Amino acid sequence: MVATSATSSFFPVPSSSLDPNGKGNKIGSTNLAGLNSAPNSGRMKVKPNAQAPPKINGKKVGLPGSVDIVRTDIETSHPAPRTFINQLPDWSMLLAAITTIFLAAEKQWMMLDWKPRRSDMLVDPFGIGRIVQDGLVFRQNFSIRSYEIGADRSASIETVMNHLQETALNHVKTAGLLGDGFGSTPEMFKKNLIWVVTRMQVVVDKYPTWGDVVEVDTWVSQSGKNGMRRDWLVRDSNTGETLTRASSVWVMMNKLTRRLSKIPEEVRGEIEPYFVNSDPVLAEDSRKLTKLDDKTADYVRSGLTPRWSDLDVNQHVNNVKYIGWILESAPVGIMERQKLKSMTLEYRRECGRDSVLQSLTAVSGCDIGNLATAGDVECQHLLRLQDGAEVVRGRTEWSSKTPTTTWGTAP
Repeated sequence: MVATSATSSFFPVPSSSLDPNGKGNKIGSTNLAGLNSAPNSGRMKVKPNAQAPPKINGKKVGLPGSVDIVRTDIETSHPAPRTFINQLPDWSMLLAAITTIFLAAEKQWMMLDWKPRRSDMLVDPFGIGRIVQDGLVFRQNFSIRSYEIGADRSASIETVMNHLQETALNHVKTAGLLGDGFGSTPEMFKKNLIWVVTRMQVVVDKYPTWGDVVEVDTWVSQSGKNGMRRDWLVRDSNTGETLTRASSVWVMMNKLTRRLSKIPEEVRGEIEPYFVNSDPVLAEDSRKLTKLDDKTADYVRSGLTPRWSDLDVNQHVNNVKYIGWILESAPVGIMERQKLKSMTLEYRRECGRDSVLQSLTAVSGCDIGNLATAGDVECQHLLRLQDGAEVVRGRTEWSSKTPTTTWGTAP
């Protein structure tokens, strides 16, 4: 519209609505008489009923009754020539539009983060972990998920053990020593060596529950000439309260021959810089683990077989799976009324996907028929192959649970 008004100021706009007799204008017509009301205005003067002379072959042709356009000083007052600069848009309007868009986007962005920060929010939301204490301790946080708790509203022992195993592997990875396999260093990979656990001792002071965030610290030390000890300390990340302490011993096995191996010097050079000179986080339970058989066991569960998901990347059963199999033969009364407070395991043999196992449990320290009123309970465990070969020996200690209401399932 601005361009149309400017054009009409210099050139008359003929309209089909004009009366041929000049008696009046209809709506939308242009009143040309007003153009000569201001003399010497620097505009062209047009007499009434004037029409622009037509052109034929580019030449002007006069018409009968036509009038000439009278120029005043327009010849001496030429408009500015049309250049690139004076055809640019109004930059102030463009800047205002950009500013408006920016402010609107900023408002939407602020609305995405309107919730206040809380002290119980994850310090390490992606579970990556970090090296602390002069590069010798690895620390990682875990949030307890709804599918990691049981009917008593607390995390299962398998959940705790999985957290321990995850931090161990991430420790090796963060240190830059992870080759191929479960925790194998580059030199171990070259020599077809893997780590296997021979002994695990765990003490649980308190189990976390759904929504809790736990902080797991782990470090390694030397164990004898050809072993490595790994310790863990699990705390509540909000209160700092100690929840679990665990200590384990690991040795090397040849992945091809499945035989134990000494630590080669090349491998020792990789891992020794990360050894911590400290005592175990738990005092070693030196009590001998009892060997059970069909006569000494109170409960026997047979026909246990590994599933494909029970195997790790080294094609043998993950050591955490053994714990679930051991507890398969524990009496239901203990599982319902007691909580596992400590566990000692000796891993004697690995098993593969084609193995068939038996789980044996013997209860001591209480009358089996009176578990409902029992206090502390101790159990002996054995996991063996169908041919009788021992896989894991174990001992567990239990204490009474605080009564809780059992949760229902979500609709």
